[in-house]
Amino acid sequence: MTTKQPSKPPDKSPALNQDAALFGLMVTTMRPHWKPLLLALLMLLATAAFNVVPPYLLQRAIDGPIAQRDKAALIPLAVMYGGAAIGAFVLQYIQTFFLQQAGQRGLADLRTRLFDHILRQSQDFFGRIPTGDLVTRLTSDIDALNQLLSSSVVIILTESVTLIAIVGVMFAVNWRLALLALAVLPVLMLVTRYFRRRIRGSSTGERTALARISGFLNEQLHGMTLVQLFGRQPASVDEFDGYNMGYRQALLVLRRNSAVFLAVQEVLAAFGTAAVLYGGGRGVLAGWATLGTLVAFVQYTERAFQPVLRLSEEYNSVQIGLGAAERVQRMLQTAPSVLTPHKPVELPRVRGAIEMRNVSFAYIADEPVLRDLSLTIPAGQNIAIVGATGAGKSSMVGLLARLYDPQQGQVLLDGIDIKRMKLEALRRSVAVVPQDPVCLAGTIATNIRLYRQDISDADIRRAAEISNAARFIEQLPDTYEYKVLPGGTNLSIGQRQLLALARAIALSPEGVLVLDEATSSIDTATEALIQEALHRILHTRTSVVIAHRLSTIRDADRIIVMHRGKIVEDGTHSELLRHGGYYARLHQHQLALAQRGQEQQA
Repeated sequence: MTTKQPSKPPDKSPALNQDAALFGLMVTTMRPHWKPLLLALLMLLATAAFNVVPPYLLQRAIDGPIAQRDKAALIPLAVMYGGAAIGAFVLQYIQTFFLQQAGQRGLADLRTRLFDHILRQSQDFFGRIPTGDLVTRLTSDIDALNQLLSSSVVIILTESVTLIAIVGVMFAVNWRLALLALAVLPVLMLVTRYFRRRIRGSSTGERTALARISGFLNEQLHGMTLVQLFGRQPASVDEFDGYNMGYRQALLVLRRNSAVFLAVQEVLAAFGTAAVLYGGGRGVLAGWATLGTLVAFVQYTERAFQPVLRLSEEYNSVQIGLGAAERVQRMLQTAPSVLTPHKPVELPRVRGAIEMRNVSFAYIADEPVLRDLSLTIPAGQNIAIVGATGAGKSSMVGLLARLYDPQQGQVLLDGIDIKRMKLEALRRSVAVVPQDPVCLAGTIATNIRLYRQDISDADIRRAAEISNAARFIEQLPDTYEYKVLPGGTNLSIGQRQLLALARAIALSPEGVLVLDEATSSIDTATEALIQEALHRILHTRTSVVIAHRLSTIRDADRIIVMHRGKIVEDGTHSELLRHGGYYARLHQHQLALAQRGQEQQA
């Protein structure tokens, strides 16, 4: 089936706030895993408490036993100093363990949630968003969130709580030295605000450039045959080089902004320590500070700026994570345009009567493909649809299987508007054999049953026999357990087509069977096998056959002729020939081509 995608008006919704997107995504992701997360936060508070103990013990040692030359009194302080270090290490390990446990479980759930959301999207979504972009959402963006949760969040939470604890202790011990040590913080806040905008912009540019590379690679690798057949390798390399250079430049801008930001942070931290040394030294001489307090404050200042520096080092990862969260959140907020109703109508048995009432449909606004089309197909009737490329044949199939919804009119199955039916039930009732059948990596049996556990081995063999696929399957090594390569590259086009027909029969044993130019790209022998199978199938159910070769549809109950989105003729093969209209001219044209081919062979 030729895949066309309807356009959608440009998204005019306001851009998501990245901070809000990250917060909302993390809340919904981590809510089911709150227990290990709570334990991690409790361990975090305990770790912060242990981190402020060593400088305090150092102050006590200098102002007490060292100043008094009491060696015995140093022993308990040294033991407590070592115990605080060991306690901080143990608590940080436990905290990291529980935070990782919660984070990895949440991210695994998020991957599944995002993939499930993408699977429920309609065909216009996949036409609007490049495959490489979708792959980037599921891989690179989730990896960025993984980095954020597994490393950055641990550091940010630990260092933030540690900073708050240290600042509190500093003011409690000596407010004058605390003010000196923290005097550079306002400057630091202004610098952070300035670089935040620059790093966030360059981070977004880097992710956009990476998505472009992913989209280009996906397109080139899928079209490798075309690239090689027409000698496009040099041009493809040049084009990739352009994308690669754009990505390199985006990375350089991001790294340059991050490097300058970190250097400025180091300089400000040095100024803070220098202020404490100068002011604290004068305080010791003036008597409002002790030597132990000064040494402790040097450590406190270094420990206060260490979280700031480590937070700055994580700023790049945080900005990447914010951008990734925004893109993932936006994807999750994209509602499918084709939905199952809240109270679907159940059909106990599908007879296969089809009706289209005044249907109009367009892939691109103001460029209709179907124009006020009305058609009735009684249950059990075998109809064929013919017409030139772009006449709207495949679009009718897309509407019937509800891959799209019409902009106007109704499509009914057994008198029920298909919009009122459950999507899964509808697509079990309308089996489509596309022009380009898709094969998955796995066995022949897996490709027929498509992981449906209710399809037994007997059902698979029966479907293969009815479709005539059994003839080639039983000649393969391991028969139904034969391993099919991704895309079915180790099967011929005809074999893939027979496999697709068997799949349609197995997964949809009753209802409507649609063949969208299923014999247009296969050899005469395989076409004969499919025709033989169709003779057995078509008289048992409603069937819609879109055909390019008119010789394959002569026995159809009705032939619908389409032109520019409208039905221009409707009748049997003989009736349409007698009418002498569009179908008769098309028939004469194909006969002339066939005779010319025979003469050339002779």
